[in-house]
Amino acid sequence: MTLTSWIIIFLIVQVIHFLGTWKLYQKAGFKTWEAAIPIYNAYILTKIINRHWGWVILLLIPVINVIMFPIIWVETLRSFGKNSSLDTFLGVITFGFYIYYINYTQQVAHIKNRSLQPRTTAGEWTSSILFAIVAASIVHTYIMQPFNIPTSSLEKTLLVGDFLFVSKFHYGARTPKTAVSLPMVHDTIPKTKLKSYIPKLELPYFRLPGFQKIKRSDIVVFNWPVDTVNAFQQYGDGKYYYKPIDKKSNYVKRCVGIPGDSLQIVDGKVVVNGKPLELPQKAKPQYSYKVIGKGKGYNLKSLYKYFDYTEPLMIMDENFNTLGGILYNKNNPQNTYTSPSKKYVFNALTSKDAKRLKKHPNTLSVEKVITPKDQYKESIFPYIKGITANKDQLGPIYIPEKGKTVAITPQSIPYYKRIIEVYEGSEMGNQNAISISGNQVLLNNSPITKYTFKQSYYWMMGDNRHNSEDSRYWGYVPENHVVGKPVFLFMSFDKNAKGLKNKIRWNRLMTTVGGSGKLTSYRYLVFGLILVYFVFSFFQSKRKGKNA
Repeated sequence: MTLTSWIIIFLIVQVIHFLGTWKLYQKAGFKTWEAAIPIYNAYILTKIINRHWGWVILLLIPVINVIMFPIIWVETLRSFGKNSSLDTFLGVITFGFYIYYINYTQQVAHIKNRSLQPRTTAGEWTSSILFAIVAASIVHTYIMQPFNIPTSSLEKTLLVGDFLFVSKFHYGARTPKTAVSLPMVHDTIPKTKLKSYIPKLELPYFRLPGFQKIKRSDIVVFNWPVDTVNAFQQYGDGKYYYKPIDKKSNYVKRCVGIPGDSLQIVDGKVVVNGKPLELPQKAKPQYSYKVIGKGKGYNLKSLYKYFDYTEPLMIMDENFNTLGGILYNKNNPQNTYTSPSKKYVFNALTSKDAKRLKKHPNTLSVEKVITPKDQYKESIFPYIKGITANKDQLGPIYIPEKGKTVAITPQSIPYYKRIIEVYEGSEMGNQNAISISGNQVLLNNSPITKYTFKQSYYWMMGDNRHNSEDSRYWGYVPENHVVGKPVFLFMSFDKNAKGLKNKIRWNRLMTTVGGSGKLTSYRYLVFGLILVYFVFSFFQSKRKGKNA
């Protein structure tokens, strides 16, 4: 929907509000016109229902206002003596139109300075739950959101089973694009196949100012740009589904290229603006390695102690055929599968792991598996035959920057076609269509030779280079798809370990995600502060009891 459409809807809501409440405004001692002025009428309404004027702000925040509306309807009814459970039910079930009935047919009096204490236990619980949802939704949407790591694409830095807090305010929080949706629920209502939002009611994109820009090597949470699956958890049903930006599946990767960069992948290594990408100490890139050994004892169990890893590794032969053996982590070593040929391909080893493997007395060779330049993979961006493009060889490519202009030719358009048609087209309300006629590129049937970008873009990749679905496969990540910055790891579970004690990765609890240096846990400090808080609260309650 366009901004104009939303202004029209906003004015219609104001008219509906005025027609249903103007008499109640009069009975509360206010003027009729005060029920008609947008925003000001909400301020006056907070006086009528004896609530803080800050509620006006809550009514203007997308998604939060959807929760606030029924609260306002019920509070309005109670301010005129309609306190029964039936009144509350009718106020909510009629979407507030029950107030029309009260406004035009009932002789009611305004209760000035009414008590705000619920008259029943059910009412008290309902009020508490609603305001808890409002508070949690504000935090979840605009400040901090918990995330779970489902895949091993950032293996070694972030592990499968890690639970993090992702800051929305570092890069600037987005206002929700979906105006009407269930709070704190993503694209699908849990345990159902139903959408958690109304797709046609979309707000224009808007991002609050942030205090930090995305830097190279930052870990970033973003919405998967090409997501069209109906429910990410189930990987959909193969059909195409349109999804608003904020309801696309959440991905977490490392930003290896920022707007304006020239990026290249050479023999698996990322090169930015002619220089190798600098990674923080915590980052540990992994690649596939072909390992050849000898002897009866050269099996997975014997290789176990030579690894520094925490997640299962798939074992394949030299032709990348899965052998079926999986080497589990140190808490649950299993599957002593031995290859008859003593040849393995480990698809997620760090250089440190590879050096350790070489020290095994029966290891003959350890070789990094790198796809040569002459091998084209049609699944790799920009999907052009004749261009060096596979997971280890790519580019150079330009990463678009807002306001910058590039030349458009039949040769360059594959790099920018999706940007123009989708990210700066249909997702921004523009019906852009790119076509080629002879040696000319046409935008909406008109020839173009250059294009100026309306937003900036990023290139995201996983540290697990050979086991990560990232920008190499689906291209650029638009700025409006950026969700936030992972800042704190509060819990980590290893589902493959045996026993509760081993399932919790204690050394990862309460650790920071970014920064340089080794992983440092602040769990004892956090647990200590929690203990101090409870002890302080206990003595405070005892002191209040004595003074009562």
